[in-house]
Amino acid sequence: MATPLSFNSYRSLPDEACHTRIRAARKRLGKDVVLLCHHYQRADIYQYADLTGDSLKLSRLAAQTDSPYIVFCGVHFMAEVADMMSGSGQTALLPDLAAGCSMADMANLARVERCWRELAAVLDVEAEFTPVTYINSAADLKAFCGRHGGIVCTSSNAGEIARWAFRQRPKILFFPDQHLGRWTGHQMGLPPEAMQVWNPDLECGGLTPDAIAQAKILLWKGHCAVHQMFQKSQIDAFRARHPDGFVIAHPECNFEVCAASDCVGSTEFIVKTVKEAAAGTRWLVGTELNLVERLAREVAPAGKSVQFMATTLCMCSTMQRIDPQHLAWTLENLAAGHAVNPIVVPPHEAEQARLALTRMLDVSS
Repeated sequence: MATPLSFNSYRSLPDEACHTRIRAARKRLGKDVVLLCHHYQRADIYQYADLTGDSLKLSRLAAQTDSPYIVFCGVHFMAEVADMMSGSGQTALLPDLAAGCSMADMANLARVERCWRELAAVLDVEAEFTPVTYINSAADLKAFCGRHGGIVCTSSNAGEIARWAFRQRPKILFFPDQHLGRWTGHQMGLPPEAMQVWNPDLECGGLTPDAIAQAKILLWKGHCAVHQMFQKSQIDAFRARHPDGFVIAHPECNFEVCAASDCVGSTEFIVKTVKEAAAGTRWLVGTELNLVERLAREVAPAGKSVQFMATTLCMCSTMQRIDPQHLAWTLENLAAGHAVNPIVVPPHEAEQARLALTRMLDVSS
C-alpha cells in the first residue's frame, strides 16, 4: 500500500482547489465517512457537515451511524469522546492534531492529582468530594473522575449533575471551567462564599484549611478564552440602545455577564431559544462568533436581529485550525485507504472515562 499523502503538498493549496477536492473525496467515500461539525466551526468547513451540534450530541449521533470513519471537525477532547462512545469498528479522526482547547489545557492530570493529594492532607477527600469534570477536558481527567466516583457534565446538564454529585458527597471539585461551576452553584442557591476558587499555581490552591472545610464547591481556576471577552458593560450599552432587546449568554461567561442576561444556556439552548423567539425580536448573544453569525443569517428572514456581544471580534482560534487544507488532506487520504490523525484513547483510560460518562448519561437521560 502506498504511503499516506503528506500534508506539505496541501499547505499552499488555494481554498477553492481544496473545496473541489473535498467534494470529490466525499463522493468517493460515500457512507464510509460521517463528518461532524461543532457549532463553533468556521463556515467554509461547516457547509460539509453531515451532523452538527455541541460535542456530546455529535459523538452520540456518530455512534449511531454505520460509518467506519468519523471525521470530527472540532477540537481534540471532542474527538476523544467520539472515540470512546463509538463502536469497535469505528475510527475517529481529527483533521489537525493542533486543534486543542485552551480551557481544557488549564487542568491536566498531574495538577488535578496534586490537588487531590493536597485536599487529602486537609480532610477525607474520598468521603467529602465528588470530582466533576466539564466535558471540555481531556480523557484522562474523565478517567480520574471515573476512578474516584465522579462524573462528567455538559453546559446543558451541569445543574442536574451537581445535584447528583451532592447526593454522593457533601462537596464538589469542579474543573476546568470556574464560570460554569459558579453559575451552576448560584442557580442552586449557593452563596458566593460557599464557592472557592482553587488556583493550581499555588500551594493548596491558595486556600486555607478552614476555607476548604467551609466550601461546598471548589472551582478550578480555568476559563474559556472566547467567553471571557464578554463583559457586563457590553450588555449595559445594548440595553441602553435597545431597551426591548433580549440578552442570551453561555454559562462559560463570567458571573456578571450571566447575571445580567435574560437567558443563560448551552450552545444548543442558545440556538433553540433564538430560533423559537417571536419574529422581529432583537438579541445580543454571548458566545463564539461563528455560531452567532450563522444564527444571525438563519433568523434574519423572520425579521430577527442577532448581535455579537463583544466589541472585539473573537472566535475559537483552535477550532479555526480545521481549515479546507486539513479537511482535503484527511478525506483524500481516507479515499486512498489511509486514516490519518486517528484519535485513540488507551483502553484502560477509556474504560474509566466511560464510567464517568455513563454516570452522566444515566443521570441526565
